[in-house]
Amino acid sequence: MRDLIIRNGTIVDGTGGAPFVGDVAIQGDRIVEVGTAISGSFKREIDAAGHMVTPGWVDIHTHYDGQATWDALLAPSSWHGVTTAIMGNCGVGFAPVRPDAHTFLIELMEGVEDIPGVALHEGIDWTWETFPEYLDVLESKPRAIDIGAHVPHAPIRAYVLGDRCNTDYQPNATEIAEMARLVREGVEAGALGFSTSRTLLHKDLKGVHMPGTFAGSDEMLALGLSMKGLKHGVFEMVSDHLGDDDEWMWVKGFAEQTGLPVTLVATSAQAYEGNKMYNIAEEARAHGMDIRPQIAGRPTGILHGLTSNFHVFMASPTWKEKLASLDLDGRLEAMADPQVRAALLSEPSPLIKAAIGDGEAGDLAVAFGGSLLWRIFPLGEQPDYEPDRDQSVAGMAETAGVSPLEMMYDLLIREGGRELFYQPLGGYVTYNFDFFSKNMSHPNVLFGLSDGGAHCGVIADAGMPTFILTHWARDRTKGPKFPLEFLVRKLTSDTASAYGLNDRGQLKPGLLADVNIIDFDKLRLFRPEAIADLPAGGKRLVQRTEGYRYTVKSGQVTFDDGQHTGALPGGLVRGGREAVILQEAAE
Repeated sequence: MRDLIIRNGTIVDGTGGAPFVGDVAIQGDRIVEVGTAISGSFKREIDAAGHMVTPGWVDIHTHYDGQATWDALLAPSSWHGVTTAIMGNCGVGFAPVRPDAHTFLIELMEGVEDIPGVALHEGIDWTWETFPEYLDVLESKPRAIDIGAHVPHAPIRAYVLGDRCNTDYQPNATEIAEMARLVREGVEAGALGFSTSRTLLHKDLKGVHMPGTFAGSDEMLALGLSMKGLKHGVFEMVSDHLGDDDEWMWVKGFAEQTGLPVTLVATSAQAYEGNKMYNIAEEARAHGMDIRPQIAGRPTGILHGLTSNFHVFMASPTWKEKLASLDLDGRLEAMADPQVRAALLSEPSPLIKAAIGDGEAGDLAVAFGGSLLWRIFPLGEQPDYEPDRDQSVAGMAETAGVSPLEMMYDLLIREGGRELFYQPLGGYVTYNFDFFSKNMSHPNVLFGLSDGGAHCGVIADAGMPTFILTHWARDRTKGPKFPLEFLVRKLTSDTASAYGLNDRGQLKPGLLADVNIIDFDKLRLFRPEAIADLPAGGKRLVQRTEGYRYTVKSGQVTFDDGQHTGALPGGLVRGGREAVILQEAAE
């Protein structure tokens, strides 16, 4: 008797092939048969008629580095059908670490990824120093999904250079060699690769650029080449300089000398809108290099609101003096006072000047692309992430005949202060996602950047796989959509194979039984909400979903209609150690 069969589902198997109606049989943690009218007896049967059956999502860009040490669910990613999550991105993480550097790494993570430091201090039990020891700790804890990790650049630099790690100091050859040794040690122990960040956006709590931001090409290439000769190891780089001659030369040099993959993350809208990312992908493909730009399904968006950590009034004197320390109910009560309203609407601040397009806002106005309130959109209960100009706060104000700031004020306090507002970064000047569509279609481009576990106070993008499916396959009205089989492949086998995780990502016999059963007609995202469930009462924004009928991880049903079943079959994925590869499974 076999363990589980999923019958009569519309199978979208992760290969990119056309969907078909069939069954998936599972024994233990493996798929043993995929076909029609599979016979035999099973301990459990799930009727998936009318539902879509897919591999579990493989999310390659998360920041659960701290949360994975205390939380078995790794929500919200697990709510959204993710069965494998890769962390240690953007060059930040918690290993290796010297005993006196715990606070430094926490403050770095808090500054770069907006994870509450109080939660990290309370939640992390520092029982490791080296990266291999950190992996051992992760492996010791059962969880609902699998996780894997990069060796991050910043902790490596801090471990070797100490207080000089984020200064102008340039490491000598001995120090670079020691950093390279630590990278290789981590990857040999099972890290999936190495990550670094070279963007000016990433700073610690004190406003200091993170270690590695200004590292020279000699250091970067040496750390990458430390993985030479290994059968696995992705080089992930976040950068403001993608395509610049110097950086591009050593990125190509790494790819050519090692044969290992590179994934690149751009931090400017121009990289997408100006076709730079697409051109990089095209050049890499043309020369046979495994260099893959990474893209989300929509622009990263700041969420404004009274339950968020950001909105246009927060820099006003009255807000700081009278409202900043209040809870939500207190803020709503205060904002109902006509005098408070008049003060907040009349007091100048850099944020308000940017919001209304006042040139005196200087660099801030430039960063926000002129009048900010033409680029902020209330989400409502059914979020629309590709809205029209007249759906913006300023557009609504124009229709209503009031000032944009008045409209923003009134929208902030509606529905008990639960409303949140989406501000796409990069300006969203065309009011459509056509530039995203072009990049998403390129065969070398990877889907990522959900940032699950990070940006707790201002961003809620961990539901990116759900958004990609609903928006790009079903709901989009402003341009072409993508076939479901294309999107499923990009969320599963493409991301899995990029990281050498060839034991998952497709519904094939011999592969891991990681499966989503989805009521696609009902699949939807809710408006993000603030909850305080992190250690020490830390707050985060999360986005719930419905439509995932079941999620199966390694043959066990982990979620049933969005509710965790109690099963914890997930663990640590160590690079290069998967039990089976696709070619063997095909044979």
